[in-house]
Amino acid sequence: IERQAGKILVIGSASALRGMRRASTYSAARGAQLAYVQSVGAEMAVHNIQINAIAQNFVDNPTYFPADVQSNPRFQERLKREVPLGRLVSAREDAEFAAYLCSAQANCFVGQVFPVCGGWVQR
Repeated sequence: IERQAGKILVIGSASALRGMRRASTYSAARGAQLAYVQSVGAEMAVHNIQINAIAQNFVDNPTYFPADVQSNPRFQERLKREVPLGRLVSAREDAEFAAYLCSAQANCFVGQVFPVCGGWVQR
């Protein structure tokens, strides 16, 4: 606030944007996180601080999707069925979008939540 400029990017979950079985408490907690981003984003905009979020799922991350999972034909079928992109979002794609949101070119975004999930939320 003192500098009258800044960026905060919250990495959240796309599970907050779409209901899932057996994940109600997780989705609710992540939904609260994204609602906070929207509210605090509006509050901090007057100080030239942009607060936004990436809501991700199906991003290539060995913690969530290890090589043995990714090579499993059942997982590949699930990707084709649930993710319109038909593949995981690459870590590079995710990182480059995050970098863009932290750049001066993204100064117009305030309290926005951007799904990065290969279209999983929209289906």
